[in-house]
Amino acid sequence: MSDNHGNTPAAWSAVAVALIGFVIGSVGLMLSPINYVVFYIGVAVVVVSGVLFVVLSKLGYNVESH
Repeated sequence: MSDNHGNTPAAWSAVAVALIGFVIGSVGLMLSPINYVVFYIGVAVVVVSGVLFVVLSKLGYNVESH
C-alpha cells in the first residue's frame, strides 16, 4: 500500500459524511416504532459520501498534502 492510503482530504471528507449518515440511520432504527424515513435518509447520506469521494478525487483532493 502507499504511504498516504486514506490520509487525503477526499477520504476524510467522505468518511465524515458517511459517519453522519450511519448515525442518522441508526437513530431511525432506534426510534419506537422504527422510522424508515429517517433510516433511508441516513442511507442516502452514506451514498452521497461515496459520490463526494469520487468528485473530490477528480478535483485533485486525493493527494496527501505535506
